[in-house]
Amino acid sequence: MDNGTRRKRIKEIIDHRTEPISGSDLARDLNVSRQVIVQDIAFLRASGESILSTGRGYLPGGISHDGFSRVVYVRHNAEEIQDELYTIVDFGGRIQDVFVIHPVYGKISAELSVRNRKDADRFLEDIHNNKTKPLLELTGAVHAHTITAESQDVLDAIVDALKSRGYILD
Repeated sequence: MDNGTRRKRIKEIIDHRTEPISGSDLARDLNVSRQVIVQDIAFLRASGESILSTGRGYLPGGISHDGFSRVVYVRHNAEEIQDELYTIVDFGGRIQDVFVIHPVYGKISAELSVRNRKDADRFLEDIHNNKTKPLLELTGAVHAHTITAESQDVLDAIVDALKSRGYILD
C-alpha cells in the first residue's frame, strides 16, 4: 500500500469511529510501525484534516458529539477529580477536554473525551499508573473543562450540581 492510500485509509478508519483508536491498533491493522502512523497523522493534520489525539487514541475532530457545549472553570483538589467527572457524566454530559492557563506557558490542554464512569475510571487509572500529576496541580487546583450535552438544560443541571459541590469558580 502506498503512502497516499494508507493515509486515506487511516482517515476513513478514524472518521468512522465513536471510540478512540490507538496508533498501535492502526499500525497493526495497516501492517506498518506505530511511528509510520504518527507521521501519517501529522501529515494529515498538516493537510488540513481534523484529527483529535486523546490519551486513548485518535478520534475525528471538528464534530460535536452532542449539540451544546460550555466551558466551566472549576477548583478542587486531586482527590475530588472522580467526583467531578462522575457528576458531569451522571447528568448526561461529556468532558471533551481539560485545560489550565499557566502563568509562563499559557494554555495547556489535553483532550479527554470522557462520556461515562468507565471512561472516567480509565482516565484516573492512567494518571495513577503513569505516576503523573493532573494539570490542576500546575495552577493551584484551578482548571477548566469543555463540556458537551444534548441540551442547554442538561448543561445548566451539570453546572448547578458542580456549584452545589463547591467546584465552580464564580
